Parts: sequence; C-alpha cells; structure tokens
Amino acid sequence: MEVTVKQDLNAGFYINLGSEMKPDLNIDQKLHLITRNLQEVLGEDKIKEILSKRDLKIYWGTATTGKPHVAYFVPLVKIADFLKADCEVTILFADLHAYLDNLKAPWELLAHRATYYAFLIKEMLKSINVPVEKLKFIKGTDYQLSKEYTLDVYKMLSLVSEHDAKKAGSEVVKQVEHPLLSGLVYPLLQALDEHYLGVDAQFGGVDQRKIFTFAEKYLPSLGYAKNSHLMNPMVPGLTGTKMSSSEEESKIDILDTPQAIKSKIKKAFCEPGNIENNGILSFLDFVIFPLSSDGTFTVQRSAKNGGDITYSDFQSVRNDFENQLLHPADLKAAFQNRLIDMLKPIRKAFESPELKKLMQLAYGNATDVDELKFQISNGFTIIDQSKPDSENNDIIPSKLDLRVGQIVSVENHPESENHLYVTKVDLGEPETRTIISGLAESFSKEELIHKKVIVLCNLKPAKLKGIQSFGMILCATDQDKKKELLEAPTFCEAGHKIVFEDYELNQPDAELKPKKRIWEKIQVDLKTDDQYYVNWKGHMMLTPGGTKIMTSQLKNATIS
Repeated sequence: MEVTVKQDLNAGFYINLGSEMKPDLNIDQKLHLITRNLQEVLGEDKIKEILSKRDLKIYWGTATTGKPHVAYFVPLVKIADFLKADCEVTILFADLHAYLDNLKAPWELLAHRATYYAFLIKEMLKSINVPVEKLKFIKGTDYQLSKEYTLDVYKMLSLVSEHDAKKAGSEVVKQVEHPLLSGLVYPLLQALDEHYLGVDAQFGGVDQRKIFTFAEKYLPSLGYAKNSHLMNPMVPGLTGTKMSSSEEESKIDILDTPQAIKSKIKKAFCEPGNIENNGILSFLDFVIFPLSSDGTFTVQRSAKNGGDITYSDFQSVRNDFENQLLHPADLKAAFQNRLIDMLKPIRKAFESPELKKLMQLAYGNATDVDELKFQISNGFTIIDQSKPDSENNDIIPSKLDLRVGQIVSVENHPESENHLYVTKVDLGEPETRTIISGLAESFSKEELIHKKVIVLCNLKPAKLKGIQSFGMILCATDQDKKKELLEAPTFCEAGHKIVFEDYELNQPDAELKPKKRIWEKIQVDLKTDDQYYVNWKGHMMLTPGGTKIMTSQLKNATIS
C-alpha cells in the first residue's frame, strides 16, 4: 500500500499510516483515536484518567476456529488506531476458547489453528502497514492452564449462576438445543483474561457486550480491577446478516481466489437504494476508506452510465447509492477490484509449500501431512521436523523454560568446601525448588537472599555432591570474568514466564534432553549486547509484559 500523509480533521492533527515519525499527542487526541468509529465505550472516564498518567493497555482476542475472513480487517484497522494513540496492544489467539465453543476446533488441531491464525493475521497487519513489532502476541493455553488461572476458574464457578453464564455467552457461543457445560465456562475465561493479560481495557465487537458487562460484574468479586471495554460495530456479511466463518455465503476468506471473490460479490445482497445491512457499504466505511492511500474510492463506469467517478469520502458513496445515482453492479465491480488488490500480498505470502501444508494441518486431514513445527516470529520461520536437528536449525530459545524465581534461602553445600551454595527458590510452585550453584565464588549469601532472578527450569535434575538440583540460576559473565546475576524487574512475581521476542507463542520443552545438548547449543548465542540487553541472536529476552531483561554493568557478556 502506498503511504501518504492524511489529515484527520476530527482529531485536529496529522496521522501517517506508515511512518514512525508523528507529533506527541495530548490526552484528548489519544482518546479520540482510541474511541473513534466505535459503537460503544464502557468506562470512558477511567480511560481518560489512565491516559493522564500513562499509556493505555488493551487486548483483542480472537478464537481460533474457522478460517479468518475479510471482516477481520475491521478490528485490525482499529488496532492501528490504538497504536497511533501509543497504546500497548496484546493480541490473544484464544485456542482454548475455540475448543470450549462446542468443539469448533478439535483438541488435536488447536496448536495448528493458533499457528495459522498467527501467520495470517500478522500478514494482514503487515499488508495495512501496522507495525507488528509493536504488538504483543500470546496464545491462550500459554497461561490458561496454569495453577493460578485454573484456581480462579474454580472460584468463578462458585460465584456465577448458570443463568448469568448462559446469558453472557448468548451472542458469542454457538447456541444449541442441548448446550455443553464448556459453553458456560467460555465467558468466565474471557473475563479472567483481562486480569491475566494485565490490561486496562478489552476490545471486541458489540456482540461481546454481554461478556464485557459480565466481566465488570464478576472480576471485582475476585478482588480484580473493573476494566473498560471498547466495542466495534458489527459489519454485515454478504447476505445482509453477520459475517460468520460458519456461513460460507456470508463471507470472503482472506485466501479466497479472485474468481471466488468475484463470484461471492456478484451474489451479495446489494439492493438498489437500500443502505441497511449492506455488507459492501459497511466494508467501504470501516476498512476501504480508512486504509485508502489517498482517501479516495473510484468507480469505473461506461460513459453511457455517467463515466468514472471518484469519491473522496464514504458519505458521498452512501448518498449516491441511497438516491440510486450509483448502481449496485458498478459498486460491486469497484469494490471487488479494490478488495482483490488488497488481498494480493497476503495470498502471495501463502503460496509457499510450507504455509499450504500449515493450512492443511489446521483445516484438512492432519494425518495425511508430514508433521511440521512452525516458529511464530516476524520472519515466519518454518521448521521441518522430519529432518534431524542438524538439518533444520531446531535450536531455538523458546525451548528453554525460563521463569522468575525469588531466592528464599542460601546455605553452603556441606560437601563443597564453600564452593557451592544450596539455594531454595520460589518459582510460584507449591514447594520451593532446590538449586545447587557455583555462586559462592562470586556472591555472598546476603547478596543473593530475596533476589528475583531468572531460572532455567527444564534442565534434567542432577545430583551434585549428594544433593539433587532442579534448575539453574542464570548469570552474566564478561571477558574479565566479572559476574552479575540476571535479575528480573521488581514488578515481576515468582513464576512469571520469561520469553524471547518473536518466540512468545512457542512452548518450552518439558525437559531438555542432555544427549541433544540443546541448552549448550542455545547458550552459545545467549549474550548481552552493547546496551546491556539480554538477547539470543538479536531476539530480546522479555518479561510477560514485554519489558526487556538487562544487566546493570556487563555488556557483551555471555549468559550461563
């Protein structure tokens, strides 16, 4: 998409759709960007109060069920607004929700569908010049299966009535004659996500309103904050009803061929003069015009029908169509051409054999396809697991189970002559872990006690001089052999997961196999840079909230 500078007259300042350069925005300008074109906002006063102190934290979640369709551009355009307003935005691939919603995604396909969504939505964002590096991506099962989250689900179950749970999910969860209990749990999880993702506001369609008000009612019952909610209007599908993955004729899939797009648009509801429930007009309003490089939309017509006409705003298109000055056939032809051009770069990205295989794994017969591993990153690396490690570069940092641990006690190892410490570390588990370390040569007990450190948790347990050790406390070491503990920021809690940039969606191995020497191979490239940030091949080590882990004194140091 060609990038130009446009003036947003309502906001009173300039927005550049592709450049990093933009003026500082005041509170009212940020609030306008956050709330414009929404159908409803719950808690706007709270949003304004937060903006007076810091940037807003927002999350948008999507259940990984059917193949994403073009209506997904509507929330993505709004996410672009959030980023322009300096918001911290998290995109949640709600794989567990997809399973709970009447098994729309079978359990064995959850991982593949979440990966497919991640690849496709990142390509959609890139196609409209949304900087994906400014977004945080997370998969629901990365945290929704934790002990703390599960306990909160049980607490919610003891508070919520069947009536309230059914009502909350009535517009979102598929309604059937004999509903499963999983559909009643769905709204509880969506409410809890707000707390566990650490956000101030949740964004979604207006069809989510009942779940949003459910969250506002029940989260305070658990002692959690009541958050704000931002609601997009619902865009009608091609049949005049909601665009839905389950209704084939109502939607255009992102990867539909040009021929399929033309066929679907030809049959789309577009009655002359009728502007109600018109999916084409709505898509023009919420996607085509906001993303237009020059703010225009051109309809090509024969001279007999008035000749070509270029519209500079949506209202003019709407008025001409309502007054029957614009024929449905001409509108459909112009719309389909613009849409085909818009989807072209995404379709091109999915021409690779690997991504075609991913689509077959997610939506076809997975047993007929060789198993692949997909690393979700800005580079979209795909690893063929049918090849040995030496051939497919299977050494990636997300294999490491890294967590924040707080040292609660330090003692000398009775058999080490003061060279080893026996430390007890709180990792958010029912019991503290015992870790044997060589920290005694560099740190006193007083320097270690109560420190929040980074712990490698999935090493195979090893017995050191008669005492079993269950992990490794990481340190930085420079060329002069100076050591510094790898410490977590003070706001982190014991058990918080530490990840690497672009690898947030990958799951660590349950246990690193010593014979494969995975830790040793990863550790070679695990270093601090000249700005003191810890990284693996340029991928920054991050807290759950995206804060970079760094040392205070040692740059260009190794981590071990």
